[in-house]
Amino acid sequence: MAASTHTVTNQAPPLVGYDVFTSDRALTEAVDRHLGAAGAPEVLEEAREELGALGRSAGSTQLNGWAELANAFPPRLRTHDRYGHRVDEVEFHPAWHRLLGKSVTSGLTDAWGRPGGHVRRAAGFLLMSQVEAGHGCPVSMTHAAVPALRAEPELAAAWEPLATSHLYEEELRPPLGKTGVLLGMGMTEKQGGSDVRANTTSARPLAAAGEYVLTGHKWFCSAPMSDAFLVLAQAPGGLTCFLVPRILEDGTRNAFALMRLKDKLGNRSNASAEVEFDGTTWARRVGEEGRGIGVIIGMVAATRLDCVLGSAALMRRAVAEAVHHASYRSAFGGLLVDKPLMRNVLADLALESEAATVLGMRLAAACDADTPAERALLRIAVPAAKYWVTKRCTPVVAEALECLGGNGYVEESGMPRLLRESPLNSIWEGSGNVQALDVLRALRTEPAALDAFLTEVGAARGADHRLDRAIRGVLTELADLDGVEARARRLVERMALVLQGSLLVRWAPPEVADAFCAGRLGGEAGAAFGTLPPTLDLRSVVERARVEV
Repeated sequence: MAASTHTVTNQAPPLVGYDVFTSDRALTEAVDRHLGAAGAPEVLEEAREELGALGRSAGSTQLNGWAELANAFPPRLRTHDRYGHRVDEVEFHPAWHRLLGKSVTSGLTDAWGRPGGHVRRAAGFLLMSQVEAGHGCPVSMTHAAVPALRAEPELAAAWEPLATSHLYEEELRPPLGKTGVLLGMGMTEKQGGSDVRANTTSARPLAAAGEYVLTGHKWFCSAPMSDAFLVLAQAPGGLTCFLVPRILEDGTRNAFALMRLKDKLGNRSNASAEVEFDGTTWARRVGEEGRGIGVIIGMVAATRLDCVLGSAALMRRAVAEAVHHASYRSAFGGLLVDKPLMRNVLADLALESEAATVLGMRLAAACDADTPAERALLRIAVPAAKYWVTKRCTPVVAEALECLGGNGYVEESGMPRLLRESPLNSIWEGSGNVQALDVLRALRTEPAALDAFLTEVGAARGADHRLDRAIRGVLTELADLDGVEARARRLVERMALVLQGSLLVRWAPPEVADAFCAGRLGGEAGAAFGTLPPTLDLRSVVERARVEV
């Protein structure tokens, strides 16, 4: 009886066995656009080959299986070995190391100084973050540590080649004897959070130049099995940046006590620890005493951009799953994807996903250009994008999950893992208020940043009346900065939206730009997804987001 009644019909096949790169039209077009503009056809061709190979791996059953295992078997803390010696190690499932190895060997820690490096690396980070987001944390921090290390040329000469290496070695041993390392950061303390000037960890100078010992704690230290960490501590000259290795040059373990691992909502595959420095923790100064924030800010800017890219990746995966499901699932006499209301929902989600991808890749291209104007744009656009894109991630993933109905609420679908992951990037590297206040700081103190922003959004003026009106609205708000802090979120939201609108009007297909401007800038849609004007070409928008398996 069971065999005759348990016939499975009207279920979508698993979304595996496809090329995650070439199936993402917004991403492939961004890579072509930004690398093509650099005028080096060989770089673009090489990048296409690399990303195509990585995209096929990212869509494979094997890598998606690794992702499931890394989350099903989260890391475990081992404070002591069997004999009672303090070891302070975190054990990961082998699948975690395989994912890290794939990302490192694919060059996702190697962007600085490589032709088109930031665009290529950002695209790869988008691909692998769709597979499994947790392992992206040490990948991101290792990539982002490079500009901070450059504040101390001698350190950079030794460590940068290891941080940008395409070789992954998981074992803990003296870092400078390895072929590749992972780097983390430790800034957050119990009493301070984002207010790092309130840090109490102290640094006492030793006789050798540039060497110190640290005393204190760090409340959040992610990927604690990395080879070394950039941390902030109070030196005699003020808040200073230090490099703290896990293993010292003589092979002994540094005093780096892991007190416990955080029990987090999501990001389960990645360990986040509380760390104690006992007064003998050896550290090397990075940059001058008292200049710690100035040194670490380059790392923070890079990881904030990765928050944008990581959220864009989660949105893309969630939308791809929703469109895929609706393309196979029939209800009420036809495929869900052909139902006008479901099509409206899917199109609305696809707009959010594409806008996030296009913005993230534009900022990566600005990193490659590295001109004064592009650096000024990054100064204001990165915190604005970090604020808005990461805020939009959770509602997008939640709505995409709903498109799968009860199947989406079941762990086997993978959607709950995406949903648990979705709030993280809005918290990491400064929550929403911190980003909004950073935009205000740029507006008040760096006129070049506002000029660069207005130049960027102004490049699309005259192409869409709704975008033009929205830009005028932002200018009106910027003209009155009295009491602006209380309305900073609204201002930054509008800035991010007009920036996304400008990019889509210039580069996306007309149906995508039209729908975005109507739904996000024209006041023609409601607050919920699926309220776009039905006169728009929503079928084309959904078709553009579809994955062919």
